[in-house]
Amino acid sequence: MSDATRKKEFLDGIKAELPIALGVIPFGMIYGVLARAAGIPPALAQAMSAIVFAGSAQFIGVQLIGAATPGAILLLTTFIVNLRHMLYSASLTPHLRHLPSRWRWLLAYLLTDEAYAVTILHYQNKIEPTENRHFFFLGAGLNLWVSWQASTAVGIFLGAQVPANWGLDFTLALTFIGIVIPALKDQAHVGAAFSAGVTAVLTAALPYKLGLMLAAVIGIAVGMSIENRRARRKT
Repeated sequence: MSDATRKKEFLDGIKAELPIALGVIPFGMIYGVLARAAGIPPALAQAMSAIVFAGSAQFIGVQLIGAATPGAILLLTTFIVNLRHMLYSASLTPHLRHLPSRWRWLLAYLLTDEAYAVTILHYQNKIEPTENRHFFFLGAGLNLWVSWQASTAVGIFLGAQVPANWGLDFTLALTFIGIVIPALKDQAHVGAAFSAGVTAVLTAALPYKLGLMLAAVIGIAVGMSIENRRARRKT
């Protein structure tokens, strides 16, 4: 494939991610504010965004740190929250298995909910195979990475100047709604999303964000149950 094809895939990835990245900016700012409120030094708060690079885990992590949660619970909670990335990776493997290790390590680092959402839709909708489609993933991932690092820095250093009545925290819900809705293509997806959402609401009062872990487990179980039942009907 030509350099023009690689460039086109890369730019298409950037453009596809752009609407979601704009919604993530307030999310990153809020993380920066919460990290400072939890007593995390600016350098460490920014390093968490660069090294962990997982918004949900970072949000939960800084809240647990601020509540002086035992380290074992902190590690277990963030680990379980990020287990969904294993499912993302498994679904992307057929499209990326031809890549050398250096590419797969890089793309694994850039894998997020937002980058996965636009990338898997692109791969599923693209009929003709292309050995350069990983440049789309790279463009989407780098777009989000830059947006996340920049918005985190703004939140850390300027977040205290953002008026509280702006209600930026609501953008988090809007961002994930925008990610989830296009992926709800069958009963299994809808059942998983609905059951997880209901569980998260009903268990919101549980300590240490255990409700989120329970919601993830129930959502996966419901989705797999519906999928297995549908498969048995076909046989």
